[in-house]
Amino acid sequence: MSLPVSWDPYQYLLLMGGCLLITLPLELVLRARVYSRPRRLLAALLPVVVLFSVWDIVGIVRDHWSYSPRFTSGWDVPLTPMPIEELVFFVVIPICGLLTYGAVGFCLRLLAAWRSSGAARSALARVDSDGRAGEGRHVAADGSSARGDHRPSREV
Repeated sequence: MSLPVSWDPYQYLLLMGGCLLITLPLELVLRARVYSRPRRLLAALLPVVVLFSVWDIVGIVRDHWSYSPRFTSGWDVPLTPMPIEELVFFVVIPICGLLTYGAVGFCLRLLAAWRSSGAARSALARVDSDGRAGEGRHVAADGSSARGDHRPSREV
């Protein structure tokens, strides 16, 4: 198997593969739960793919835009003039968006749970009013210190 003379026709497909690869940890580490719920994924993708594919095909047929043969693989979606790269884009980018959205939601839920736990309050209690920890004086959970300083407590 020899390498292609130029990677140009495959750069876009490789870029889309890279997008999926880079966002994969969001599913595995940050529990985005996109791939693990295929019905929901399909329900989210289907309208996007159909709508934008029709729009793209109409644009191509009406000569509103075209695609460089140098930067496309030459494979078209069957029965359409649309390059396969466009279909891949319409699938990959929403998946990456859903993965990001799911990961951010997980992180916010984790942060909210941490803030409501005693660990967050005790960690904040160890920090004095200057933002330094462990300077030899005790700061209570309500923000008051041994010197009699009082900061209003921030109950979450």
